Amino acid sequence: MKILSIDTSCDETAVAITEGAIILSNIIWSQASLHAKWGGVVPSLAQREHKERIDWVIEKTLHSAKCKVQNLDAIAVTVGPGLAIALEVGISKAKELSKKYKKPFITVNHIEGHLLSPFAQSKYLKPITGYRLPATDISFPALGVVTSGGHTEVILIKKIGEYKIIAKTSDDALGESLDKAARLLGFGYPGGAVLEQVAKEGNHQSFNLPIPMIGREKEMYFSYSGLKTAFYRLLEGKGKDFSKKEISDLAASYQRVAFSHFIRVLEYILKSKEYSQVKQILAGGGVMANVSLRKMLRDITKKYKIEVLFPYSKKLYTDNAAMIGIAAYYKFERKEFLNPNNLDKVERVPRAKVDKPLPWE
Repeated sequence: MKILSIDTSCDETAVAITEGAIILSNIIWSQASLHAKWGGVVPSLAQREHKERIDWVIEKTLHSAKCKVQNLDAIAVTVGPGLAIALEVGISKAKELSKKYKKPFITVNHIEGHLLSPFAQSKYLKPITGYRLPATDISFPALGVVTSGGHTEVILIKKIGEYKIIAKTSDDALGESLDKAARLLGFGYPGGAVLEQVAKEGNHQSFNLPIPMIGREKEMYFSYSGLKTAFYRLLEGKGKDFSKKEISDLAASYQRVAFSHFIRVLEYILKSKEYSQVKQILAGGGVMANVSLRKMLRDITKKYKIEVLFPYSKKLYTDNAAMIGIAAYYKFERKEFLNPNNLDKVERVPRAKVDKPLPWE
């Protein structure tokens, strides 16, 4: 089963061809350098770049996979969450291909893509222990942790396609928080990855910052606005002339506290009797590419004898279309298709079977 997937949710024009969980081709055209001078993503610029590049990226993806559109089994596309005018570009192109070549049309939630990204496998490698499909290899219920863009969530996975949000952000998400701290230190956009590199040279105990919501983990929320404010006041109080060592220490201190808050909430969930049956965690999203965060997550899951699964490649942490193809595979199996003529604009993803509505639907 070969599926061509498109993701234009933000500032990456991404197209992939997957066969089950095997990635045959995964091409990403990043706009990050174009948006850097503005200090963030400019929606109208993102839309323009998607329109200019999407046909080229699709052709490159097909060539890389040695595949023709006629030989595909379905067309899938991200329909949200993301920048509406950017999403429209991918949706329009996916609808066009689906109708022209009479292929089933599958709509996918971007967050579900991140959630299932650890299932992806490389066509160049034999299946690696820890990266597997089908989902019968996973013991349900499982947990998912997604740290991507404006989303920081812990999700109960009852089975593939059936989810329940356990914890989510109440204001700034983890990724937003890291980007804002990087901006305060003068790193520009995108800043989270630069913050990580600078933090490697620093002492994370050098500066005292408050861990958010100490003693309130049972509220099941992530909150980073207060930490950002505390960091801003710390910088203002020390003035603007920082040595290279001080900047590294500041970056390391902020990163440690931000990750500690995330891990504290997750540990509260892992200690709960309600989730004692959980034996595995799927971890995805751009922030999860951070080596320090992955180490902290491994340490806490080892403590509770829980297996944690990460994407096999750094390319699969950030926005990409291969993860959309993985989610589309399961929707294909469940025959969850949509008539492209019924999707005239960016719509919310059809609701999954959950105990309560998901905030990302």
